[in-house]
Amino acid sequence: MTTAHVVDLDLEGKTALVTGGGSGIGRACAQRLAAAGARVVVVDLNPGADTVVADLSDLSTIAGLPAEVDILVNNAGLQVVSPLTEFPDEKFALIQRVMVEAPYRLIKHVLPHMYARGWGRIVNISSVHGLIASPYKSAYVTAKHGLEGLSKVTALEGAEHGVTSNCICPAFVRTPLVDKQIADQAEINGIGEDEVVEKIMLQRAAIKRLIEPAEVAELLAYLCAPPAALITGSSITIDGGWTAH
Repeated sequence: MTTAHVVDLDLEGKTALVTGGGSGIGRACAQRLAAAGARVVVVDLNPGADTVVADLSDLSTIAGLPAEVDILVNNAGLQVVSPLTEFPDEKFALIQRVMVEAPYRLIKHVLPHMYARGWGRIVNISSVHGLIASPYKSAYVTAKHGLEGLSKVTALEGAEHGVTSNCICPAFVRTPLVDKQIADQAEINGIGEDEVVEKIMLQRAAIKRLIEPAEVAELLAYLCAPPAALITGSSITIDGGWTAH
């Protein structure tokens, strides 16, 4: 399934930076911004065409990324599924570094340029787990809650400079990250992989299907468009009714 471009968006002359832009949501976001005319800098752990290879767990790499950025999409992330009593401490710290401290440093890195131009859009790809919790995801839920707080503070400080900051909060999206979780969830819950999507991933959703990356990217496009100029400090769900319970 693909989503047609429904948002009228002209980003000619603007530069966007998308972390984790090599696949999944990040790739869809990078493609959508490029289609609107932006120059897109894709940052990813894995090499690819026109990709800046950077390991965001090494926070020193951020200083070497472009700072003259008009649109920042904090998307890079990882997931570990494990009970709290068995959760690897080093993985907990890694997830906070990549999903909270790296976005903080990236925002700090690009804000001077946005302030100077009087316009900027920061879009943080959060999750329904930035708003609520699920078992066995202590590090991920903690990080996404932290990202939500960072986004709100950025919105308050950036408002007078023409900068907005928002979170997009999807439920399960059809991405490689979600595909990897299926086996982990099957093992930890003692069910078959074919049951994970139905019984765990879509159990809370009213609309019973996974979200497509292009649907998240189109919401990103709207947040960069003129009609969204007063949307800031918000957490916008795209979750098929997941958080309506």
